[in-house]
Parts: sequence; structure tokens; C-alpha cells
Amino acid sequence: MTDTMVEEWRPAHADLTWANVTGPELCMIDWEDWGMAPRGLDAATPWGYSLAVPALAERVWSERRPDLESRSGLLMALFFCAKVAGPHAHPEDPLLKPARKEAARLIAELGDAGQRPHGSRPH
Repeated sequence: MTDTMVEEWRPAHADLTWANVTGPELCMIDWEDWGMAPRGLDAATPWGYSLAVPALAERVWSERRPDLESRSGLLMALFFCAKVAGPHAHPEDPLLKPARKEAARLIAELGDAGQRPHGSRPH
């Protein structure tokens, strides 16, 4: 069983979808949900919404690696996948298949993390 206790909390937008980011000059809008949240929530959200475009999802993960590869970041990525692939999943959702694949990877990584000495990362 994977420990899902979140120990790292940070200020967060908490609804950082692509619809809440404008350009060409960066501006984040729709701040009514901001507050304290698990580290990685604001990184996991745009990553998750990018899963149907693998190159974009990889770019988001790369840019936000420190947050996403923290233990709480992995949990937040899994949280996103669970919302997509959970009991109310829509079979036509383009995020469904990649979210299921990523959820399996994240569960394995979180399980492996519990077996490693504290502070060590996989190679």
C-alpha cells in the first residue's frame, strides 16, 4: 500500500489549467481557489492536461521537474490521473488512456520510493 500522506505544502493557484494562463505575455487568471496546497499541485495540473500531447507533457514535466519529482509532486500527478481515470471517466476522453498509463507508472514509482533510503532518487 502506498503512503499518501502529504508533508509539503506551498502557496498555490490551485486551478492552473491552460484556460487560466494567457499569452503572449504570461498572465495567470482565475485566482479564487488560491491558498495552501500540496507541493506539485500547480505543476501536476498543466502536466495532466497535456497528456494527450506527449511532447507538451514531457516539456511541462521537464520544466517543473523539482516539484513533480518530489514525493508530494508525484502524489499530485497521481491525484490528477485519478480524477481523469476514476469512476466517472468518460471513455472518449483523450486524457483517459495516457492518464491510466501514467497512474500505473506513478504508483510504481511511489512504491519504489518507499523502499529507498530517505532522500535518495532513482537513477
